[in-house]
Amino acid sequence: MDAAACAEEFRRRLDAAADATESALDALLAPAPLPGEIARPARLLEAMRYSSLGGGKRLRPFLVIESARLFGVVGEAALRTACALEMIHCYSLVHDDLPAMDDDDLRRGRPTTHKAFDEATAILAGDGLLTYAFDVVADPKTHHDAGVRAALVLALARAAGLGGMVGGQALDLAAETAATPLTLEATLQMQAMKTGALLRFAVDAGGILGGASVSQARALTRYGEALGAAFQIADDILDAEGDSAALGKRAGKDAERGKATLVGLLGLDAARARRDSLVAEATAALRETGLGEATDILAEAARFVAARRN
Repeated sequence: MDAAACAEEFRRRLDAAADATESALDALLAPAPLPGEIARPARLLEAMRYSSLGGGKRLRPFLVIESARLFGVVGEAALRTACALEMIHCYSLVHDDLPAMDDDDLRRGRPTTHKAFDEATAILAGDGLLTYAFDVVADPKTHHDAGVRAALVLALARAAGLGGMVGGQALDLAAETAATPLTLEATLQMQAMKTGALLRFAVDAGGILGGASVSQARALTRYGEALGAAFQIADDILDAEGDSAALGKRAGKDAERGKATLVGLLGLDAARARRDSLVAEATAALRETGLGEATDILAEAARFVAARRN
């Protein structure tokens, strides 16, 4: 399809994925306990819902849904996996915003969870979302094949944990008080862990659900890695150039806290050039899947990441 039609179809699918994810999360975070649960405390559930409903572009769920679609997988398997990933993402935002971490008062244009509730409830809400994510993926409702579910659980744990997002957050915090700034190589590693790992999982998950070949899975991983790196650079640029009203969160905080960013290391022009190069790398990786025009929407997602304004 031509560029304009592709961009329009991408936006339609992004919006559809967001709506589907919102509805599915709403149902998953209902008051009634599941078999094996004893009760769902009302205030904790309210905080979990506040943290995960009613905001965000839902890019990560979109990537799960669209990467699975490449292999003909649609419906509950992709959507439930997408919801689990979004729960992990939302929990990370709740914890990142805490006073002990980034100490933010604004997220998605409204008070952060610890401001809307309290710090203890915010911590527990994050814990609840993290744990529930693995409940959702491990549930037979997500996929009839236990091997597929186990592969998803393992990949998600590796992306979200010590060697992925959580480890990246630890490196990010340590860099703020380090005696010397992080090198370019160390900054890239930190960002690949903190931001890139979950975005990479989103497309890896589609390959797991769809039974991708080894070469297709490797190509999707390369796409996810390049997309994640481009996303983080775009985020750094937005923080340097944007305003809080447009971003829905406090702008300029990276420089204030001395965070390691490619904007700080390279300057804005070089950071933009690197972002654009990563988008090209991502689209080239998609061509290596051998799936042809079916990957056009994911290629448009890479361009969207680079051009976003919030």
